[in-house]
Amino acid sequence: MNEGDPGGSHRAQRRTISSGGPWESRYGYSRAIVVGEACHVSGTTDAGPDGRSTHPGDPGGQARAILGIIGTALAEAGFSLADVVRTRMYVTNAAHIPAVGDVHGEVFGEVRPAATAVVVVGLINASLLVEIEVDAVRDGWSAAYLSTRLQS
Repeated sequence: MNEGDPGGSHRAQRRTISSGGPWESRYGYSRAIVVGEACHVSGTTDAGPDGRSTHPGDPGGQARAILGIIGTALAEAGFSLADVVRTRMYVTNAAHIPAVGDVHGEVFGEVRPAATAVVVVGLINASLLVEIEVDAVRDGWSAAYLSTRLQS
């Protein structure tokens, strides 16, 4: 490994995907990062321009909106929801898990990624009840069956 090149000559190509949101530049992160055949999507909420949920009080609605945002980021990166291999769902109350889990099941029922649900004390704004992050790997899955999963 070269001292001036921390990744050495085998460092994978890295591409960033931005949503254009105000927090990305302020806090120094990207909506998603593509490295090789993998895409890692940052924790995503349904926050509107004012930082508040676009579905206040509705964890299922927040989850559906979040997965739509994540789907858009994945598409921009050249992936689809069918490529998702891991999801992490953060909820502010254990009582939200069934609603969030039901939406997760509607979207990923046939994909069946590894998944974790974690109850957290809070998110960046009190109106936000759910945050989801995903990891995707290109593997040849067809996304056709997902085309209507987020419609409702």
